Amino acid sequence: MTTGRTDTGAHAGTDTAVGADAGAEAGTGAEAVSYESRRQVQYWRLLSRLFDPEEQPNLESASLAVVEDLGLPTSVLDARESVDTLVQRNPELAAEFDGLMTPQGEEEDGEGRDRAAEVRRAALVSKVLLNVFAPTTGNVSAGQLATWQSDAGWLERALGCRPGELRGGRPGGGTGRAAGPTGSGGGGPLPDLGRLIPEIGPELGSIEADLVKRMHLREVLADPALAAKLTPSMSLVEQLLRDKNNLSGIALANAKKLIRQFVDEVAQVLRTQVEKASVGAIDRSVPPKRVYRNLDLDRTIWKNLTNWDPEQERLYVDRLFYKQTARKTTPQRLIVVVDQSGSMVSSMVNCTILASIFAGLPKVDVHLVAYDTQALDLTPWAHDPFETLLRTKLGGGTDGTCAMNLVQPKIAEPRNTVVVWISDFYEWQCAELFTSMAAIHASGAKFIPVGSVTSAGRGEVNPWFRERFKDLGTPVLSGHIRKLVHELKTFLG
Repeated sequence: MTTGRTDTGAHAGTDTAVGADAGAEAGTGAEAVSYESRRQVQYWRLLSRLFDPEEQPNLESASLAVVEDLGLPTSVLDARESVDTLVQRNPELAAEFDGLMTPQGEEEDGEGRDRAAEVRRAALVSKVLLNVFAPTTGNVSAGQLATWQSDAGWLERALGCRPGELRGGRPGGGTGRAAGPTGSGGGGPLPDLGRLIPEIGPELGSIEADLVKRMHLREVLADPALAAKLTPSMSLVEQLLRDKNNLSGIALANAKKLIRQFVDEVAQVLRTQVEKASVGAIDRSVPPKRVYRNLDLDRTIWKNLTNWDPEQERLYVDRLFYKQTARKTTPQRLIVVVDQSGSMVSSMVNCTILASIFAGLPKVDVHLVAYDTQALDLTPWAHDPFETLLRTKLGGGTDGTCAMNLVQPKIAEPRNTVVVWISDFYEWQCAELFTSMAAIHASGAKFIPVGSVTSAGRGEVNPWFRERFKDLGTPVLSGHIRKLVHELKTFLG
C-alpha cells in the first residue's frame, strides 16, 4: 500500500506540472487529463494523510502546485488551521463549504463541464475531511476540542445538515439525501447520503468522545461556553460519572446538566419500546361488570340474529353480552441487578433508565440493585435514573454474592417475580453465585441473565457462566437492549 501511494504521488506530481501549463492547451484533450490528474492528487493526498500522518513529499508538493494554480490560499492544505480561521481570512469561501458534498445537479459532458470547479471542490472537501478525521495523538486542550467541534460543524454543513445535527443523532432536513452527480467526482454517482449520513454521526460522536477522554474535562466543565458545546454521549457520561466526586460549583452543575440531557434522550428512545407493555392479563375468573361501557355490541347482535323479524325489520334482543375488562391485580415484581464495574458502564446507564420506565407502569413493583465488590439498593430512586446514576460509584472488582444477599429477601412470591441480572459474569466466587441463581430459577421466579444491554449490542460474557446458564434453561441474553425489553414485556403481560 505504501509503495502504491508513493508511485501515485510521483506520477501525480508529473501530471501536475503538465496541469500548470494547461492554459496553453485549452479546449484540448490534454487539458481534461490535467484537470483529472489534479483532482486525483487531492484525493490521494487525503487518503495518504488519513492513513499515514507522515507527509508524502511528492503528494504535498503536487497539491501545493494545484492549490496555487486554483487561486486558493495555501492554508487549505494545513490541517492545523481550522475551517473557521480559513473562512475568516477568506470570507468568499464560506458559501462554497455549504452543501459542498451534496449533489450539485446534472453536469454536462465534454466542454460544458466545469473541470476547474471539480478540482476546487476536491481541495475543499479534502480540507474539511482532514480537519475532522485525521488522526491525532497526545493530550487535548479545551481549545483543540472547541476547534474540532467547529470543524465537525463545517463537515455537517458540507453534507447539507445543520451544525450539531449528525452528532446529536438526528439526521434531518439537509439537502444531502439522494444519490446523484457531484462536481467533485468527475460526473460519477455520489454515495447514497441517505445511508451514509446515519453512519457518519456515530463516527463523529466516537471521535469527540476520544478527544474528551484525552483532555482536561474539568477545565471544560468550568467554562459554561465550552461545556455547552459538548455533545452528550455514553463515553462522556462515563467520564462524568467517574469524576463527579472531584467536581464542584459550576463544573458540577454543568456535569449534571449533561448527564440529565443524555438520560432524557435515551429515555425517550426506550420509552417508545416499552409504551405498549401490558399492565396485566385479563382475569377470566371475574365476571364482566354489566355496565354500558362494557357492552359487546358485535357479540350481542350475532347471538340474537335468530330473533330477527323480517316483516317488521327489527331485531329483538333477549340477551346482552359484556366484555371482560378486569385484570389480575397481583403486582409483578421486577428486580434489576446491575454490575457497575468498569466494564459494564453502558449497561448501568441503560438499565437504570429502563428500570425507571418500568417503575412508571401501574402494578409493576421495581427494585434496583447495583454492585461491584459491594452492593447498593437503589430502589428508592428507581423512578429517577438521573438521581440513581449520581449515587453510583463506577469501577472496581466484581462480587455478585453481595448483591445476591439483597436480592433473595425481595423474592416474596416467586411466581410473580422476575430477576434480571446484567453482568459480564467475570466473578470472584463463580460457583457460589451460580448456585444461588439456580435456586432462584428453581423457586419458580423467572431469572434472566443478560450479558450486555448497550445501544450497540456489544459485550463479552464469561464462557463458564454462559454454558451453565444454557444447561439450566436460561440462556444469556446478549445484544441490543430491545431483546431485554421484549422479554420483560412478555413476562409483565
